[in-house]
Amino acid sequence: MDLSGVRNRSPVTMVDGEREAAVLAPVLYRDGEPHLLFTKRADHLGEHPGQMSFPGGGREPSDETLRDTALREANEEIGLVADEVTVLGGLDDIRTSTDYAVRPFVAEIPDRTYVPDETEVAEVVVIPVAALTDLDNYESERRDHPDYGNHRVHFFHVDDYTVWGATGRILTQLLELTTDWSMPPEVDRVVDPDADFPV
Repeated sequence: MDLSGVRNRSPVTMVDGEREAAVLAPVLYRDGEPHLLFTKRADHLGEHPGQMSFPGGGREPSDETLRDTALREANEEIGLVADEVTVLGGLDDIRTSTDYAVRPFVAEIPDRTYVPDETEVAEVVVIPVAALTDLDNYESERRDHPDYGNHRVHFFHVDDYTVWGATGRILTQLLELTTDWSMPPEVDRVVDPDADFPV
């Protein structure tokens, strides 16, 4: 994993988002191999319950920058302390189905035990990058969203976990910037807008 692809780029940012949010895509090294840390959202949450995500959330008035938002949320959700985080850079902003403009930041963090805040996070999950870049673990579909038009949905299946949705979009760009992985040119299927998701 070559993180210089993150350090040396200028992300595309959104300036028209009424609801701002930020996430931290944390990279850690276990037995010399790169891994990514995800959170599994608590089932009782109103938005995206049970889904895999990167630590993060909505911007608060006390956050001077969206970087501060990502660091604060990571601290609240998994106990990550700002002093142990090395923020390397950002990825392109994305807009979610819940009308948030999300700014992703990529950071290196230590490999230690992280304790989830049970009010928001059901589980902290660490996945090897090698598993995420295995094309046998990837599929995608194309659907015509009533608000966002024709778009591609990514699914990364590793063990009992599936990374998809907004986090899947962020992960796709991160892997393309930092590894030899490339998104396959063709989708696995085209589905109706209201088709069930394969998760």
